[in-house]
Amino acid sequence: MANHPSAIKRHRQSRKRREANQAAKARIRTVARKVESTTATGNAEQAKKDLYEASRALAKAGSKGLIHPRTASRRTSRLAKKVAKLSPA
Repeated sequence: MANHPSAIKRHRQSRKRREANQAAKARIRTVARKVESTTATGNAEQAKKDLYEASRALAKAGSKGLIHPRTASRRTSRLAKKVAKLSPA
């Protein structure tokens, strides 16, 4: 454990940030899984709603530096392709 006051504070901040980051990453995984399961059932309308939620979460994570912005974009794109397959052209 740190000994200096500044190092103690830094440790406290990093713990707090780690918890927030873990929660945000868990949320990303959850919303992505939700889209996957909805597309598997074939419910196009619900899949679109879930995709909207997932793309927002991914974009937010990408803009905040939680994940790389291109990673967020790629994941959103892949989910969108799966949802697009459900609805007829």
